[in-house]
Amino acid sequence: MADIMSILSTAYKSNVLSTTTGSSKYVAVDSSLYQGNWTGTYPDGKKFSLNVSQVDGFRAQVHYQSDGTSQYQQVLIKDSSFRFGNTKFTLTDTGQAQIKNVVTDPATGSTYLDTAQATLDT
Repeated sequence: MADIMSILSTAYKSNVLSTTTGSSKYVAVDSSLYQGNWTGTYPDGKKFSLNVSQVDGFRAQVHYQSDGTSQYQQVLIKDSSFRFGNTKFTLTDTGQAQIKNVVTDPATGSTYLDTAQATLDT
């Protein structure tokens, strides 16, 4: 029974991260809204940084770092958000964003959704 709940939980959390609508089109974005170094802290005190660079049209390069994790990826920006790995970045206001990250607990194998606010460094 626990395995079924874990599968359902993972599927739900993955679905939460992919909330963009399929009918919208990719359009060029204002690079100044995204480009730069974003920083924040998860509720458990873990700090993260996200560097967004080479914003061109609706494409960008992302470098995410948090607690020993370092990840590089090219992303597509749509509806003020983009995904990389198990993480979703959503621009909420100028210089402000929400980060949602699906995390797997190595001890138990269970997953949970970490949500944090990020601020663009000036």
